[in-house]
Amino acid sequence: MITTIALVFAAFVTLFVLLHLARRRALAVRWLHNPAAHLRSVDLEAFRNLIDPGEEQFLRTHLPPAEFRRIQKERLLTAAEYVLAVAHNATVLQHLGQAARLSPDPPIAASGGSLADAALQLRLVAFRSLAVLYLRILLPGSHVSLSGVVERYESVIGQVVLLGLRQPTRSVPLSL
Repeated sequence: MITTIALVFAAFVTLFVLLHLARRRALAVRWLHNPAAHLRSVDLEAFRNLIDPGEEQFLRTHLPPAEFRRIQKERLLTAAEYVLAVAHNATVLQHLGQAARLSPDPPIAASGGSLADAALQLRLVAFRSLAVLYLRILLPGSHVSLSGVVERYESVIGQVVLLGLRQPTRSVPLSL
């Protein structure tokens, strides 16, 4: 009886994973047709302000403790939204880089491979940063830096420019 339940459960998990992978594959194909249309806006200056330890210290010294905790929680939740947008953009750019990696033109293939690798690393940093943000929401006294996600994001954007996703004179769709 237990074996049957375990097999049914495993079958449902396998079905769920396969459906999830199929959905991701379909999204990846759509992203390749017009990647800029699927990128989310990220205001890096606002994001930097939200994670700036100096700004946090300023608010801590100038606000009553209860109000500071409320505002800091809102700031951290907003920063988490930015990190989720960065992770989403990294996913789109990773698929774009993987497609460019298949180009017959060696410089484009090399740039695409580099973009895909950098986007994957950005996603990993973003998910680590997201965990840190949620930890800081749960434990308001903890102090962990999140600046790595901003620098990696800017690095990936530079690689997008090298790949030629946009013309250097136009505004960047990623809101730099």
